[in-house]
Amino acid sequence: MTGVQTQAVLLSAGVAAAVGVAGAFAVVWLARRSPARAAVAAPLVVVLSVGAGVYASARAMFLADRDSTTVLLVLLAALPAAVAVGAVTARRVQRLTRLRAREAAAAERDREVETRRRELVAWVSHDLRTPLAGMRALTEALQDGVADDPADYLDRMRGEVLRMSSMVDDLLALSRLQSADLRLERARASVADIVSDVVARVQPVAEAAGVRLSGRADDPSIADVDPREVSRAVANLVTNAIRHTPREGVVHVSVATRTPRDPATACAEVAVEDGCGGIPVEALDRVFEAGWRGTGARTPGPGEGAGLGLAIVRGVAEAHGGRAAVTNRPGGCRFTLTLPVGAAARR
Repeated sequence: MTGVQTQAVLLSAGVAAAVGVAGAFAVVWLARRSPARAAVAAPLVVVLSVGAGVYASARAMFLADRDSTTVLLVLLAALPAAVAVGAVTARRVQRLTRLRAREAAAAERDREVETRRRELVAWVSHDLRTPLAGMRALTEALQDGVADDPADYLDRMRGEVLRMSSMVDDLLALSRLQSADLRLERARASVADIVSDVVARVQPVAEAAGVRLSGRADDPSIADVDPREVSRAVANLVTNAIRHTPREGVVHVSVATRTPRDPATACAEVAVEDGCGGIPVEALDRVFEAGWRGTGARTPGPGEGAGLGLAIVRGVAEAHGGRAAVTNRPGGCRFTLTLPVGAAARR
């Protein structure tokens, strides 16, 4: 090998290495922002580094300009193939990235569901012990003949049975709403009629608690919903508001249609305002969690369930493609149940 050839080879290697290193840094920089773009750029860097090295070698060997240009054009002709290879690789990278993201999201959801399931079982098991212990004490008193008024004991036992039955019903309802194969029994129904029926049904509960229940349910919205589930959710909101409103307080229920720019996304909003005094800001995101009561005491008080009512509300809302939310207002809270009523509700 002559001295000129040796110099040409060394120059070609140096230029190719310089272009390759610069291209590698560019690919790494792109990869941090877009793996797909980095996949497209990688083959181009290889072709450009080889082309730069060969062209530098040709010039060092004093080839004619026309011959050097021909060599360069032949090398550049490989660019379309490099782009094609990069595009195929980028598509594959994007597909794998989306697949891994979905798998990671699914795994995270599974972990959250399992964690919530265990917490729910622990909470409900704890809450069921209280009425069971009460019933055991009452039955033992009746068996031992020490009951002052057997009829009163039987009434109290019946109350504990109803309380346990309510807890189990809520647990089954929440389990059904969280099921992957949930099927709603949808029907075209007036949201205002559903709310009016709930208010009429819960009125005696409000009167017994000394709370005034008022409302406006004259909205004409017709929605494709499961009337039974929506009725359950609204009843949970109203009874929850009554439970946390002091005597002589007011619980107000209303229904309104919210129509944004796109009529297809219109929704019916059921709002329940109570006089609970407000919820700490740091706890607002937790009120719809199963079992959460806003108190450190795990044992429910008289007339309370297993703390699943608001979790059921959120489950019903999400099953219909809507949402449940809560905000503080002067003197209390405002809970909202939003249900699609436009074209989006029928998808």
